[in-house]
Amino acid sequence: MPEKQTEQNKPQQNKPQNSPFNGKNPLGGKFQPSWNWLIFILFAGLIVWTFLGENQGNAQKDVTYSEFKDLVKRNVLLTIEINTDNAVAVAEVIPDSAQSVMGSRTPEAGKKAFVRTDLPSVDATVRMLEEQHFSGNVKYNKDDSTFGKLFWAFAPILLFIGLWVFLMNRMGRGFGGGGGIFSVGRSKAKVFDKDNKVQVTFKDVAGLSGAKQEVQEIVDFLKNPKRYTDLGGKIPKGALLVGPPGTGKTLLAKAVAGEANVPFFSMSGSDFVEMFVGVGASRVRDLFAQAKAKSPSIIFIDEIDAVGRSRSRSLSMSSNDERENTLNQLLTEMDGFGTNSGVIILAATNRADILDKALLRAGRFDRQIHVDLPDLPERKDIFRVHLKPLKVAKDLDVDFLAKQTPGFSGADIANVCNEAALAAARRNGKDVTTQDFMSAVDRIIGGLEKRTKIMTTEEKRSIAFHEAGHATISWLLEHANPLVKVTIVPRGQALGAAWYLPEERVLTNREHLLDEMCATLGGRAAEELFGNTASTGALNDLERVTKTAYAMVTYYGMGKEMPNMSYYDSQASDYAFGKPYSEQTAKAIDDEVQSIIAEQFERAKELLRTHSEQHHAIAQLLMDREVIYADDVKEILGPRPWESRADELLNDEQNTAFLNEAEKTESEKTEENNTEDKPSDENTETETVVTPVEDEKATEEKTADKEEK
Repeated sequence: MPEKQTEQNKPQQNKPQNSPFNGKNPLGGKFQPSWNWLIFILFAGLIVWTFLGENQGNAQKDVTYSEFKDLVKRNVLLTIEINTDNAVAVAEVIPDSAQSVMGSRTPEAGKKAFVRTDLPSVDATVRMLEEQHFSGNVKYNKDDSTFGKLFWAFAPILLFIGLWVFLMNRMGRGFGGGGGIFSVGRSKAKVFDKDNKVQVTFKDVAGLSGAKQEVQEIVDFLKNPKRYTDLGGKIPKGALLVGPPGTGKTLLAKAVAGEANVPFFSMSGSDFVEMFVGVGASRVRDLFAQAKAKSPSIIFIDEIDAVGRSRSRSLSMSSNDERENTLNQLLTEMDGFGTNSGVIILAATNRADILDKALLRAGRFDRQIHVDLPDLPERKDIFRVHLKPLKVAKDLDVDFLAKQTPGFSGADIANVCNEAALAAARRNGKDVTTQDFMSAVDRIIGGLEKRTKIMTTEEKRSIAFHEAGHATISWLLEHANPLVKVTIVPRGQALGAAWYLPEERVLTNREHLLDEMCATLGGRAAEELFGNTASTGALNDLERVTKTAYAMVTYYGMGKEMPNMSYYDSQASDYAFGKPYSEQTAKAIDDEVQSIIAEQFERAKELLRTHSEQHHAIAQLLMDREVIYADDVKEILGPRPWESRADELLNDEQNTAFLNEAEKTESEKTEENNTEDKPSDENTETETVVTPVEDEKATEEKTADKEEK
């Protein structure tokens, strides 16, 4: 027997909402219910009914009273409607007689024909109809009321007023939020609290150990303030995250929002900028008012350079610049005359050099946290995070991937992992291999391959000689970047390329720069030495060499004729129009630069003359295979006697981890021996002296074995 439905087990019905469409969009998609829609539809229906009513398409003709009497006698009228107030008669003509009565005003098929006449007297007309024995229907009505007359008189005006209010309300929502134009000065910040919490934590942030430590300290202060206040410490008022794009500044802010357990207000610097005067300052005031009401709280302003640009850098002569007004209000709210306790400001930018000095001072941003590009160990950690959702091959070496991506940010590494997965899917692979990652790196750095580009044999030979010159000289120089591969397959704007593994040096000396310049000039040197010509393919090489030479002379003070002089000014304005040196000094700088470039060019040609056979072998191998790797160059030129800095760092890291593990193992064994039998005081002293020596010997033996392997 089926169970009766009660109030508890009845299926819940969607309750109608307070809108004409119950919250649903009849056209599909998400609909925001509003009575403005109902008003708009009513006015639209009114205008349609007024101008396109039921009489639309019907024909009407004015006739005299005598003609009207004649039509009654001819019995061609179907119905007559008499207005007793206005003494007006409107009669409908029989369709079969419409053409003879209406003439040129004959209506279309299916439409009605009417005649209208002014009556001399309603009573006389009634008697005339009785005398003529009119068999049709006669209706009598009175004139419309005064209200109806007024309504139809003002209906068009009311229609346009309603339409104007509707459009202004919709336009106001575009820049003023849900409240329309009157809420344009309210803050647009997104609020994250316990009901709307961010799921990102510090565990999701790989690398950035230094920046993460400083930000974690702010979060710890909010969680355990007594630990700091007992010592007289105060919470930092603000922290500015500074770093290149894609390094994880916004991700750190998300981790703070997920860990702090306090209201978190997130807003972009461009949200303060508006076309109306005073809106930016009003939004700043509203933002801080909301944050103070929910203190302790955190305000995060992303891309703060949009509103915090230095006031002295503006070329505008206006005394009432809207952006400057917004910045002034922001400075006042952060550290003005009023108290701002319990509100911490986080901000992120990649252009800290253009920010106003008043914004950067202590008391507003007490800390500047530099979020730099990840180094080798940090890239390994970032790769491990982004490799988790991928189905990678078992032999994938994360250390190798980290070495192949120097200078990559966290966002770049995430893009590499995604491109590698797409490359694996493109070849219908079951997992993502090392080659997929290498293809992704090439795709991001160099662009898409263009194997269909048509080249002659002579052009292909010239490109092969050029790239072989780069590969040969970089292999023979100690401080040149290690070679990864060489290709003559066009990619992006390049007809060929030599891929290197840049050394992530802390300091760069003169020898490093000169070796890099020499390797860069190897392509042009090979063209002139073995091709007896010079091509436009060396444009990028010459540009890089020239910039490096000028930097050596004017910035780093490495010139022979002009040593220990630098014309670099970190505080220079963007609108400086002059050089900080004379014309004679400029001539001396040009001569010095030309001397450095000429010296390295001759050095490159001399190396190629000495190893011409190996150069030709590499060029021929390039023409045959189009892509060769470091192992192929190693077979021709022999192994490089120098270890790269990346290998040195990885070896140091592995050795440190091995030593720490060995010390931990030996200490655990010592503790176990000490807990088995408690020796006498004398034996204890002897063991305490001897054990570290034995541990050190064991560690040295294991280290020696590892070095031999």
